[in-house]
Amino acid sequence: MNILTEIVRNKCIYVPFILWFLIQTFKVVSDLVVNKKLNVKRIIGAGGMPSSHSAVVCSLSMLVGREYGFDSGIFAIALVMSFIVMYDAAGVRRASGKQARILNKILETPGMSTVEVQEKLIEALGHTPIQVFVGAVIGFFVGFII
Repeated sequence: MNILTEIVRNKCIYVPFILWFLIQTFKVVSDLVVNKKLNVKRIIGAGGMPSSHSAVVCSLSMLVGREYGFDSGIFAIALVMSFIVMYDAAGVRRASGKQARILNKILETPGMSTVEVQEKLIEALGHTPIQVFVGAVIGFFVGFII
C-alpha cells in the first residue's frame, strides 16, 4: 500500500481536518446570520464559538485512544498536547487578543499616539473558557462516534 493511500485512509488525519472545516464553516454561516454580511476570512480566522482548536485536538485524542488504546503512550502524547492547545487558546492567545483590543483603542484615540498604523491588530485571537469547553465536548463526541 502506498503512503498516500495510507494517509487518506487514516481516520486520525482526515476526521480532525473535516471537523475543523465544518466548525469553521459554521462560524462563517453564524457570522453571516448575526452581522448580515459574508466574511469568508472567518473560515481561517481564530476565535469564536466553538473552539475548532479544541475540537480538533480532542477528536484526535479520542481517535488515537480508540485506535491504539487509552493506555498507550501515543494516546498520552495526544491528550497532553490537547490540554496544551486548549490552555493556549483560552489563556495566552486570549490575553494577546485583549492586548490587541486595547492597543487598537489607544491608536484610534486622537493625541494618544503618534504612531501611524496601516492596519488594525487582530483582536479575536483566543477563546473564552466556554468556547474551549464546547469545542472539547464536540471533539470528544466526534472522536467517540467515528
